[in-house]
Amino acid sequence: MTKKDIKDRRFYEAKQEARFAEAAPHETPQTQDPAYRLAFQDTEFLLRDELRPVRFQLELLKPEMLLNEAGIASTLVIYGSARIPEPAKADEKIAAAKTDREKIIAQRLKDKSRYYDEARKLARLASDCGIASDEGQRHFVVTSGGGPSIMEAANRGAQDAGKDSIGLNIVLPHEQAPNEFVTPSLSFQFHYFALRKMHFLMRARAVAVFPGGFGTFDEFFELLTLIQTGKMEPVPILLFGKQFWNRVVNFEELALEGTISPRDLELFQMVDDADEAWKIVQRFYELDCS
Repeated sequence: MTKKDIKDRRFYEAKQEARFAEAAPHETPQTQDPAYRLAFQDTEFLLRDELRPVRFQLELLKPEMLLNEAGIASTLVIYGSARIPEPAKADEKIAAAKTDREKIIAQRLKDKSRYYDEARKLARLASDCGIASDEGQRHFVVTSGGGPSIMEAANRGAQDAGKDSIGLNIVLPHEQAPNEFVTPSLSFQFHYFALRKMHFLMRARAVAVFPGGFGTFDEFFELLTLIQTGKMEPVPILLFGKQFWNRVVNFEELALEGTISPRDLELFQMVDDADEAWKIVQRFYELDCS
């Protein structure tokens, strides 16, 4: 008998068993029926309603394991609209507008197009900082929703600095895909919004919130709620666009109505440019990125 090391495995790995199953030579009615498939290779079985808890766990584990393997210790999260054009394309929307209302909307989108450049610059500043621990752990890795517009600008800014960035995409009924600047090995696709939002914040050490719609509001207010209720330690929350946010949300009135505490207004800071925002992050963590 060949001598064995005490540390050697005594059972085959799942991927080995899967290869054995695929190589099975006999094709019979029994082996061809879906019931005979290995459970973890049976897609139809995994998509059954009863398997939702398993899918939840898989969607939690896959990004977590791959981010750990990539040495991602902390992130700078950038939220924002999928509709704000980059400055070079802003005039196209105005030219395409037909009604007075469409022209107003197109002009306002053009006015906000500068935030594409600010998001790109903020991502580059964080990526240029290049914080890494002696154990090879990387910090302030730029993370976006992986889509177009402000999200694209975030991943693009990291690429400008020659650094990796993360994209947390979501399956939607209409066609969409990750932007071209997300690092391929750090591009994830989610079915569940809740787990996607969890992964946004699990490693977040600062969050920049640019003008956006329902999705951005959802992400921003969930973050505020987590910190307000003590479920999450405070991090710098950088609200880009004072004019936009003061027009669409009356934070002061919420405090005056008594539905939030006046101290809750200190959970975030309004900024208008990337340099100002990154200095806030540097002061918060006493970073020297010069």
